[in-house]
Amino acid sequence: MEDIRINKQRLWDSLMEMGEIGGTEKGGCCRLALTDLDKQGRNLFVKWCEESGCSITVDKMGNIFARRPGQDNSLPPVAMGSHLDTQPTGGKFDGVYGVLAGLEIFRTLNEHGIQTLTPLETIVWTNEEGSRFPPAMVSSGVFAGAFDLEYGLSRADLDGKTMGEELKRIGYAGDAEVGGRPFKAFFEAHIEQGPILEDEQKQIGVVTDAQGQRWYEITLTGQESHAGPTPMLSRRDALVGASRIVELVNRIGMINQPNACATVGLMQVFPNSRNVIPGQVFFTVDFRHPDAKVLERMDQELREGALRIVEELKLEMDFEQIWYSPPVPFDQTCVNSVRKAAEELSLSHREMVSGAGHDACYIARVAPTSMIFVPCEKGISHNELERADADDLAAGCNVLLKAVLERANA
Repeated sequence: MEDIRINKQRLWDSLMEMGEIGGTEKGGCCRLALTDLDKQGRNLFVKWCEESGCSITVDKMGNIFARRPGQDNSLPPVAMGSHLDTQPTGGKFDGVYGVLAGLEIFRTLNEHGIQTLTPLETIVWTNEEGSRFPPAMVSSGVFAGAFDLEYGLSRADLDGKTMGEELKRIGYAGDAEVGGRPFKAFFEAHIEQGPILEDEQKQIGVVTDAQGQRWYEITLTGQESHAGPTPMLSRRDALVGASRIVELVNRIGMINQPNACATVGLMQVFPNSRNVIPGQVFFTVDFRHPDAKVLERMDQELREGALRIVEELKLEMDFEQIWYSPPVPFDQTCVNSVRKAAEELSLSHREMVSGAGHDACYIARVAPTSMIFVPCEKGISHNELERADADDLAAGCNVLLKAVLERANA
């Protein structure tokens, strides 16, 4: 098979055109899962894939499978993919790069008249971010058997709208069953979302593992009261309690270095009035670490510390861990394919552990899986300032192409 390369400009142009859907004034993207903008992005992807000769299947979680036929269509496909939904203040590359890199590979193979032994698929996983419908990666999780279908469809946003309802509304409640589709291999290309590759001037991250995550939802209840007449010593201020737990979360992250991450990213204060003592606060906690034992220790430190705080302040607490994703070792055969591709392309590379969760983490439960990272500017992601270089994106896509061709023709 000839040594082919993808079309760098076409990949970039596709990313920029997709980025116009939900584009923000700061150059980022807001395309929340199952909104009208998400529908537009999905429709554009489907259109491009059909123009490239692919068949389209949509399952009951709205996951989209674009299939390019192989020489033997009875064989399981080698699959690629990621997601099209973004954070509220997201960028143009997180997730969408992995989807459009798969599309670019289809286009490149078409141009060169190459048909692989196995079929190929590029997949859009629904609601990877978990920003609108927590938890993250819920649809790939249903696919892999981590959640059941009823759980997935019942996930609700802050307005009470469920994934099932919104899938029907935008026309992406498919008929195909979720899961049970074998893959010979699955690869996900992604921007790093961290500074390591850029700092070390490496072009490719060969991802060997993904760290574990625990997500929590905590509600503290005290007593709202007038901010003036209520003495300080008799207050039951839920926001004071939440503030102390926020500081506890940060301290847990710091004392479990290296590799620990601890974040409070969402908070709602009730009644949220300037002259009323807050009576209730809802907030989230995100813990991450590549070692399951350390992550368990962080969990225990949070539970014990939060309990001490609410007892001292005479508050009530509803504490729930809503999601646990254990550390994931990726398949060595797939990892080796990525490493070999980078070497053959003379691209600088290094092995690394993913600090973020990705759909590949769930797919690794049911198929041989690995990931490819490329640098992003200053490591900034989940931010409208997210940037990636066209040469780096093309390099990652070429690694993906070679890895996919090796597995598809093996």
